[in-house]
Amino acid sequence: MEVSTRAPGRAPAEVVWERYAHIHRWPEWAPQITGVEPSAPRLAPGVTGRVRGPLGVRVRFTVTEVDDAARTWAWRARLGPLRLALRHGVEPDGSTWVTVRGPAPVVLPYLPVAHIALRCLTRP
Repeated sequence: MEVSTRAPGRAPAEVVWERYAHIHRWPEWAPQITGVEPSAPRLAPGVTGRVRGPLGVRVRFTVTEVDDAARTWAWRARLGPLRLALRHGVEPDGSTWVTVRGPAPVVLPYLPVAHIALRCLTRP
């Protein structure tokens, strides 16, 4: 299953993009992330790591694509046998979106959480 959500731009696109690009900043705007253990501090293809979530859950990830000029990036996340593919982008007006592909029982409950995170990401 593949679904998307977006949040309106309330901060400049450059600010929103830098919040994405600096991996250690993810917990500042994503309430479902309590910490990140990346192999590099900035988004780049091939960066790997783990995202820490509630109750000690650790999700492994690999960044697969980054386009700084277009302000888009993609990554794969996995927890045991569960796999998600996520694609993110920031529009010139600062609005942002995410498309999530994976099993419906994981994607559907994750979408509202992702939407809340995007609204926090775009805050002024």
